[in-house]
Amino acid sequence: MSRQLIFELGHRPAFGREDFLVGPSNEAAVAMIDAWPNWLGPTAALSGPAGSGKTHLAEVWRAAAGAVRLDLSALGEADLPALVAQRAIILEDLARLSDREERALFHLLNLVREEGAALLLTSRAAPGHIEVRLPDLASRLRALPHAELGAPDDALLAGVLVKLFDDRQLRVAEPLIAYLTSRIERSISVLRDVVEALDRASLSGKRPITVPLAAEVLQSLGRG
Repeated sequence: MSRQLIFELGHRPAFGREDFLVGPSNEAAVAMIDAWPNWLGPTAALSGPAGSGKTHLAEVWRAAAGAVRLDLSALGEADLPALVAQRAIILEDLARLSDREERALFHLLNLVREEGAALLLTSRAAPGHIEVRLPDLASRLRALPHAELGAPDDALLAGVLVKLFDDRQLRVAEPLIAYLTSRIERSISVLRDVVEALDRASLSGKRPITVPLAAEVLQSLGRG
């Protein structure tokens, strides 16, 4: 008997504004992004745990503002005047900084203000809680307009699950969504991992995505 090959097709996550589901845990962050260009200052910040939606909202703003992305690892070496000339910048995953990166960030904040550009920062911790050594930088970070994303509630969790399945062109029944939302921790990154694992298990076993399959997958992931 010949062996049948299984091809795993890629999928495209939907990152448009209309694809972002709004609930109590993220409505302040969504309102801040929607308020651009009428921000309270040239720089704004989003914070929240991994998978809470920071990257999605940053992508929504990137599309609206025509922003360029700057990796934290490139901050210390970046040509900041050339970067600010792009008019809108995203710096994601702000965390503990080296001395050189602190000076670069302080210079970037000043240039953005002086040139009338815009900057969006994202981080897990609130910007004012990121440990920095430069007193002036610490003061600037504490003063930034800031919105926090929290863990999703049940309704938002269910909506995100449906969206993640839709991103993969998978249609699942409501009992499966209810089963997963009652058993998965409130983290969108965990939901993403579970949906991916279910997709793989369904494809490799040629089985529909049902509650029994979900129970097996959660058990294999140590979440059963």
